[in-house]
Amino acid sequence: MNVVQEVKDDLVGWKLGRVISVMDRGFSSGENKKYLQRAGGHYIMGEKLRSSKPEVKEATSRPGRYKKIKDNLRVKEVVVGDGPARNRYILAHNTKEAKREKEKREQIISELKERLDSLRQLEGEAHSKEMCKLRSHKVYGRYLRQLKDGRLKIHKMKIREDKKYDGKYLIQTPDDMIKPADAALGYKQLVDIEDAFRTLKQDFSIRPVYYRLKKRIKSHILLNWLALLLIRIAENETDMTWRKMRHELNQIQVGKFIFNSGQVYQTTNISKKCSDILDMLGIEKPPQFPEINENS
Repeated sequence: MNVVQEVKDDLVGWKLGRVISVMDRGFSSGENKKYLQRAGGHYIMGEKLRSSKPEVKEATSRPGRYKKIKDNLRVKEVVVGDGPARNRYILAHNTKEAKREKEKREQIISELKERLDSLRQLEGEAHSKEMCKLRSHKVYGRYLRQLKDGRLKIHKMKIREDKKYDGKYLIQTPDDMIKPADAALGYKQLVDIEDAFRTLKQDFSIRPVYYRLKKRIKSHILLNWLALLLIRIAENETDMTWRKMRHELNQIQVGKFIFNSGQVYQTTNISKKCSDILDMLGIEKPPQFPEINENS
């Protein structure tokens, strides 16, 4: 039994009235879609933008106006086919992500031009070796084409093709009760969940687990989950990412100063950004001198 069927069957015991499964494009097989629709279930599922499926090609190429749902997010609904062959797609466009992808590609092209210029200065075996290395490069090779005489040139058509997909992602959902905006925002939550798993694995080091007793393993996981919950609460309260928040708050340090008469603990000056974060979270600012000890 695959993962999708196992999760779907496990939810039966919860006696939920309506279940909408949100999944990425790795699970978008026809068999999974049919299974998720059993017993009145529905799904919001990602689709590959560059898919060879005719219906996906039509959905991405069909003209139409986008509807803005957030400052940096707009959506367009596209229905392809009729009856049993009907497919309902939501094409989302994130303007902020589009700008980031454009800047990243421009940086790659700039670096690629420099490599091509340096390649022309090489001769003989060194030239051939570096040319093959550049052609097979997992990042630069995508934007290269080889001429009949063996020379390498930047693939301008590939650049134009990639521009069409900047900041876009495609979603499919057969449920007409799910509004395009809800489908796009619901799918975006999947990205947040994946980011939460990365936080658990990288920031909290939830694994490997070095405990052997079951109760200790459960406690370890529970503490990690509670820490993640606090992070999400803090992000919602401040409208900042955890990484940015942590970068700012890490600037607050406590120094220990030892004198002949005793020792003093002093907090560094708290910046306005740090002060604002603490205020939004309802946390008191640390005192300037947390502890002063005099030698008797």
